[in-house]
Amino acid sequence: MAWEEVSGYDEHMNTIRTYQVCNVFEGSQNNWVRSKFIRRRGAQRIHVEMKFSVRDCSSIPNVPGSCKETFNLYYYESDSDVATKTFPAWMDNPWIKVDTIAADESFSQVDLGGRVMKINTEVRSFGPVSRQGFYLAFQDYGGCMSLIAVRVFYRKCPRVIQNGAIFQETLSGAESTSLVTAWGMCIPNSEEVDVPIKLYCNGNGEWMVPIGRCVCKAGYEAVENGTVCRAIALITTSRAFPTHALDPCGQRAELQMRENN
Repeated sequence: MAWEEVSGYDEHMNTIRTYQVCNVFEGSQNNWVRSKFIRRRGAQRIHVEMKFSVRDCSSIPNVPGSCKETFNLYYYESDSDVATKTFPAWMDNPWIKVDTIAADESFSQVDLGGRVMKINTEVRSFGPVSRQGFYLAFQDYGGCMSLIAVRVFYRKCPRVIQNGAIFQETLSGAESTSLVTAWGMCIPNSEEVDVPIKLYCNGNGEWMVPIGRCVCKAGYEAVENGTVCRAIALITTSRAFPTHALDPCGQRAELQMRENN
């Protein structure tokens, strides 16, 4: 018997649907379950969050030594949704192994009637990916476990205004240590004073290492935490106060004329 979809309850007694397998009394297990085709949307590195539960082999009476408490995560790249029941073949090649997944906490006792489960959460990532999309697959080779939820995501640095420049949304790189360069554009009514203007997007989707800056042009001032250059308000004049009366140079000239008279 391979993976099957069943109903159960999580540790908070919420109803959930899971994929479950438990063929621990049968040898040579090789049970696979595959995701639908997932488009990568320009991402170069993919992150996978898995929620699952695993039965402690030692808590199963008369269990053979082949019982496992781990499973394998794989991926397969493709430019379109081409998978069938037999393609890609259910094996290491063409599938690429990401990691062997182990639980931090396994069951020692299970309420078989209520199917109450404790949930483990693990995150793995892989890359670079370059095709239009990919499939995920999970391989059981002799365990008693439930796959509860899988979340697939990528990381990106959000659009930001920093050092007087606009940096557009930028996807993180192909490796966890990658730094992707993003070039900045001065906000309206500002100009470059240090070049080049750039930021780096790291593998966690965080901006770092700002270089260069823009400052407001003459006649403008920075407001709203430096994200806007606003025109400076000019002082108005009236007939009662001539323009030269507001000008230090004009005041000096007027005084000089009086002294000469």
